[in-house]
Amino acid sequence: MQRASFFLWIGGLGLVVLLGLGTWQMQRLAWKAGLLHTIETRITAAPVAVPQSPSEALDRYRAVTAKGLIGDQELHVFWVTKQAVTGYRVISALETDGGRRLLLDRGFIPATDKNSPRNSGAISVTGNLLWPDEGDWTTPAPEVEANILYARDLAYMAEQLRTEPVLIVARSLSPETAVTPQGVTSAGIPNNHLQYAITWFSLAFIWAAMTASFLWRSRAKSEG
Repeated sequence: MQRASFFLWIGGLGLVVLLGLGTWQMQRLAWKAGLLHTIETRITAAPVAVPQSPSEALDRYRAVTAKGLIGDQELHVFWVTKQAVTGYRVISALETDGGRRLLLDRGFIPATDKNSPRNSGAISVTGNLLWPDEGDWTTPAPEVEANILYARDLAYMAEQLRTEPVLIVARSLSPETAVTPQGVTSAGIPNNHLQYAITWFSLAFIWAAMTASFLWRSRAKSEG
């Protein structure tokens, strides 16, 4: 009897833990859905002028528009598209009509076009502010002589191009250039919490079934 009570207690505790984890994942699912909705709303909103002092907390993904001049200097960030095409994102300085110098992610070029000449001068851009979350301790350092970066490091790019650490990722450029804009989307932000919740609830069901089976067999033995 004591043994059965012990396993009943263990089984109940395990069931509570597994159900709690499943419930937590459902709460995370609702949180992530709300976050993605906020991000998508910001991305697709009517563009506004770039804030004077943008912050990551308030202005990440904000749709903006700006006009100005882009120079000849570029930084190239190694990139692989969803279609597995290897190339670079082209980062330039945008000197706005208001006298600010901002970072502009103009878009993607194939690796074969790395050294091809590109248009500079007056341009109008519509895009989104972004604080990229890229790179970690395994990310290679920039190859300065080859002009290849392996992450969009705002501090490094701003220092190299003498700009504010504010990045506009272009969605459209006018006039169009040989660079293909790669606008910001929410597609790369995972929301796997439903799968996690199903896993935890499934484990809870299996745990409950195993506990019930063990207790039933223990009772049958004791009565036999």
